[in-house]
Amino acid sequence: MTSLFDDEPSVTAGTPLAERMRPRTLDEYVGQTHLVGPGQPLRRAIDAGVLHSLILWGPPGTGKTTLARVLAQASGAEFAAFSAVTSGIKEIKDVIAVAAHTRQRTGRRTIFFVDEIHRFNKAQQDAFLPHIESGTVVLVGATTENPSFEVNSALLSRSKVYVLQPLTQDDVVTILRRALTDTGRGLGATGVEADDDGLAAVARYANGDARVALNLLEQVVSSLPTSATGGPSRLTEEILKDLVDRRALLYDKSGEEHYNIISALHKSIRNSDADGAVYWLARLLEAGEDPMYVARRLVRFASEDIGNADPGALRLAIAAKDATHFLGMPECNTALAQLVTYMAAAPKSNAVYKAYQAAARDALRTEAAPVPLHLRNAPTKLMKDLAYGKDYQYAHDAPDALTDMSSLPDNLTGRVYYEPTDRGLEPKLKEALDRARAKRKR
Repeated sequence: MTSLFDDEPSVTAGTPLAERMRPRTLDEYVGQTHLVGPGQPLRRAIDAGVLHSLILWGPPGTGKTTLARVLAQASGAEFAAFSAVTSGIKEIKDVIAVAAHTRQRTGRRTIFFVDEIHRFNKAQQDAFLPHIESGTVVLVGATTENPSFEVNSALLSRSKVYVLQPLTQDDVVTILRRALTDTGRGLGATGVEADDDGLAAVARYANGDARVALNLLEQVVSSLPTSATGGPSRLTEEILKDLVDRRALLYDKSGEEHYNIISALHKSIRNSDADGAVYWLARLLEAGEDPMYVARRLVRFASEDIGNADPGALRLAIAAKDATHFLGMPECNTALAQLVTYMAAAPKSNAVYKAYQAAARDALRTEAAPVPLHLRNAPTKLMKDLAYGKDYQYAHDAPDALTDMSSLPDNLTGRVYYEPTDRGLEPKLKEALDRARAKRKR
């Protein structure tokens, strides 16, 4: 926890470059122009010194902590920083007591910055409520997770949510160039130079995360070979490729991005976009997702979005699941890629999915009608005496194996759940089912 009245963290020779280069004013801040650009909502609040509790939701390294500090500086407020990983209710109460005393003595309010606020439990989050309402503190929470799910409703209703976007490549290059030339806090004293392609390559490896980009730049600069000409070392794209094996994909198996990428994969296949499907599949697998989880999702897709338009999709999905289990990564990646490309090209139908949903609604909401007597087995004399199985029509004894017997309870007779589409194999199924339904109506 950062102590009160500590507006700037201490910077020493061993402080990481990302911390040393943290913007101190809004003029130094790069990115998030939709929030802090001229006339934008957060910029207006900062310029006016208007304090209100807020939640900053966005990926790592996009400036959440920096925005909180800038807000405190611009409004003349005290600043107290917590980590939800290490701080508990006792620490919260201690600092609230100091904040209340400070406000009573000086009139200055305190900004409570809670990093990873989604990790606070309900009791910890509730501890802030009375002090937010009394105006003693202004809460600024930072989270990489969707606050709709991770922040309790009482706290969320008292805060405004601002969504931060990943930094663009140009944003990250600007930050890197500043760090490379800053002789006070940055790497200017090293004399290292970099061409645009080299910095762009660092930015690509960072995936829109300024912290990752700066730390990578610091590592690369310290590893640069001595210039053969005796001049300053130079960072190029070729040198970077030699120093960095592979970039770390932004991915959290239990977080927001996990569900976003799974959703993107599912919707790409549904949209018959094989290229998009293979890309999102690669994003999942290369980031370390469990391939069996992916296989299970694809088996579900085969029934939900293709169904009887191409029953072969489910067979291939099961085969790909078995191959994934047998081979594991990385060998199973092509089996899964074969599956997603096949399913992207396959005719689509959600008729089976819709049929089950409609039947499930009736099963849950309508009277639990008894099974009609003619559909019941009668293995004993008593059951036969009670008319179990009476008037049952054995389909194989009828012409075309079609009877006029209903298989639904009396209160649902005539109800239609499965309505095949005109895609793939389903037109043939529709023709057969229409004949059977017509027979029952007669």
